[in-house]
Amino acid sequence: MDSMTPYCHAIEEIFRGWERRLGPEADFRIDSIVDPEVGRYLLVEIGWDGYRRIYHTLVHIDTMDGKLWIQKDDTEQGIASELVSAGVPRDRIVLGFKHGSLRPYTEFAAA
Repeated sequence: MDSMTPYCHAIEEIFRGWERRLGPEADFRIDSIVDPEVGRYLLVEIGWDGYRRIYHTLVHIDTMDGKLWIQKDDTEQGIASELVSAGVPRDRIVLGFKHGSLRPYTEFAAA
C-alpha cells in the first residue's frame, strides 16, 4: 500500500461527510470529484439560488511529493483541521494557497 493511501482515504471520507450535510430542501448539492490515480480531489457546490447558477469549488487538494497540497479551501473551519482530526500528520499537509514565503510560519509543512 502506498504511504499516501490512508491520507487519500481520509480526504474521501471527509468529502462524503460534506456531501451529506445538505437537506432535501436545498436547491444545490455538494459533490466530490476524486481521481486517486492522478492524486486530485475536488469538492464543489452545484445548483441554483433562485435564477443564479451556483458552481463553486470549495476545496481542491493535490497529492504531490508525498504530501497533501491544499490548493484551495473555501470552508469556514478549514479542511486542514479536518484532515488533522482524521489522523493526517501536520507535516504531510501543505497550504498551497499560501505563498511559499509564508508557509514556514504556519503549523503545517512548508513544501
